[in-house]
Amino acid sequence: MSTVALGAWRTRFELIQYFRSGDTLVFTFLFPIALLALFSAIFGADGDFSAGPGLPAVPVAQMYLPAMLAAGMLLSGFQNLAMDIAGERTNGMLKRLGATPLSPMSYFLGKIGQVGATSVIQAGLIIAFAAIVFDVPLPTEPEKWITFAWVFVLGVVTSSLLGVALSAVPRSGRSASAVIIPIVLVVQFISGVYLFFFLLPDWLQTVASALPVKWMAQGMREVFLPAEYAVLEQNGEWNLTGVAIALAVWLIIGLLLARLTFRWNRRDA
Repeated sequence: MSTVALGAWRTRFELIQYFRSGDTLVFTFLFPIALLALFSAIFGADGDFSAGPGLPAVPVAQMYLPAMLAAGMLLSGFQNLAMDIAGERTNGMLKRLGATPLSPMSYFLGKIGQVGATSVIQAGLIIAFAAIVFDVPLPTEPEKWITFAWVFVLGVVTSSLLGVALSAVPRSGRSASAVIIPIVLVVQFISGVYLFFFLLPDWLQTVASALPVKWMAQGMREVFLPAEYAVLEQNGEWNLTGVAIALAVWLIIGLLLARLTFRWNRRDA
């Protein structure tokens, strides 16, 4: 079988295994929705929100929706994948896979396929929840959804590859959550997921520009926020070209790091 065919077979296996894990399923799908509901209830009690003079008021859930979509991609690809692979390496599963015809690239394709499929479901649930429960208006222009599609694909693949690379950092599956979750939390706060990005100090916005999550969220803001809100971005524009370049660069970095750091055996083997 070819590398792609083995990757497709592995994707099917990963999806079956994933949907049999109830706790992971509930956390991955419900956590971003719960955060969206929480932030909307806390900060939206006084009605719609306007970020400044001359800017149209929008539901608070509409302000948080792009960030929650970006957070969902990060959790599914970066956090969960890094922890899963670290656990598989510790329990010996990767060692057994290394003795089969499965190549690292096919293994990566399987993981990315699983993250991609589940991320589509997760994003659909988040968007539907925001529209139905909090009356968030969804874009009607086809070009907005085209932007959503390519930002989503680049974000999912980039997060997945970086997750594969990060899985090499924990020394064991037991320590994976202690190593990975703090990194994910810091990245989210720096990138304006839990705080509105325009409220962050300039120096922190500059730091966030070096991270892929900031660009995922910025691309999603262009899709779901009114055009007038572009003035709140770092350079006063949505800068979709910059979003595409930044995510493409991080995708290449993630692929290189994943291939260089990935190993079938544990460190102490």
